[in-house]
Amino acid sequence: MINAKLLQLVVNASNDGIVVAEQEGDDNILIYVNPAFEALTGYSADEILYQDCRFLQKDDADQEGLQIIRDGIKNGQPCRATIRNYRKDGSLFWNELSITPVLNEADQLTYFIGIQKDVTAQVEAEQKASGLEEELRQLRAATQ
Repeated sequence: MINAKLLQLVVNASNDGIVVAEQEGDDNILIYVNPAFEALTGYSADEILYQDCRFLQKDDADQEGLQIIRDGIKNGQPCRATIRNYRKDGSLFWNELSITPVLNEADQLTYFIGIQKDVTAQVEAEQKASGLEEELRQLRAATQ
């Protein structure tokens, strides 16, 4: 088994944001964030620990991907979705969020581990390609 110090080094070295949240009623309270999460969001650990991680959506909580996340958390099942999040400075980023429940020794759900991957460039490229395809369809329709 891996020792705690090595595990901490590995998690801190990750390029992806990693968080641990503790379930408290309907909230999932952040109890750990790695440096990549801080860099991705612009928030320091001191600013966001012991808050529910929903603050990253600001007023943008009506997203299809968030329903996938809510359902996974509610059912204690692993889930993955791409959602819009907002950095401390207010700028948008697209986040591929993977959440996995963690059970304690009594098989009770107590924690979730979340891994955030910034997929902004990929989503923006897909949106641009879709826009160009639509323009091409419109041009073809206009010339026929």
